[in-house]
This record gives sequence, structure tokens and C-alpha cells, in this order.
Amino acid sequence: MAGMQGFRSWRGVSVLVGLLGLCLAPAWAQVQLRCDVTYAGATRTLVARPVADPYGVAAEDIRGRFRFKAVVVGTPDRVEHINLYIYQSNAGQMLLVQQAKYLPPFAWPAHGGPLPLTGEQHLYAGPMERELIYQCHLHRGLS
Repeated sequence: MAGMQGFRSWRGVSVLVGLLGLCLAPAWAQVQLRCDVTYAGATRTLVARPVADPYGVAAEDIRGRFRFKAVVVGTPDRVEHINLYIYQSNAGQMLLVQQAKYLPPFAWPAHGGPLPLTGEQHLYAGPMERELIYQCHLHRGLS
């Protein structure tokens, strides 16, 4: 009988470990969009993860001159679409200067690395033609 109790406890532990693995699996398969945004010589990396509600995503301030909003709609392992919005601050109001939409299927590189989604983009906006540079890569795997 003592041997049977040992078996039951190990079986319980293995079930718990299996359930924990299932709970953590989406984090391992998390899709992320990483955008390197450069303005006035300073570069920031902005990370966007899949969301169900695109309206809850806030635009990131870029040194008071621009706002950059990356929206990845989908689930941790499936992207429905990606929208990028770049706004220029104009007398306290935000003026949309670029909107881009990316739809699947995405041609993931065979080597398993990130997918270069946008290429290097140069935007010029405002009376002084301020330059914003960005490029975004879609990543999958460990987050």
C-alpha cells in the first residue's frame, strides 16, 4: 500500500507540472512587434504585444514632437493584423502623418529569426520638416 501512495503522489506532481507547462506555453510562443524609433539622435525600442481591443493601446510620446502607436491585434500565437500610426505634435494637437497596415500571412525567415516588417522608414513632418526614423521587426518565440 505504501508503494501505491508514492505512485499517487508522483502522478499528482506530474499532472501539476504538465498543467503549469500548459499555462506557461503561451508566454513561450508570444509574438511581439519591436520597433526601433529614432528622433534627434536618440533611439528607443518600443514593444507591442497582441491585444484583443485595439482601442486601448496608447501612443508613445517621442520627445514631445511625435507619437508612435503600434497595434498588434490577435492572440499570443496568432496575429490578425498590425497597424502603425505616427502622429506629429502640432500646436498641442496630434496630426496623423502616417498609417500603415500589415496583414498575414507573414513570411517568417527559415532561420527562425525576427521578420523585418517595415524596413527603415523616414518621415518628415511639421514646418521644420522634423525627421523620425523607425523600423519594426516581428518576433516570435521566447519573450
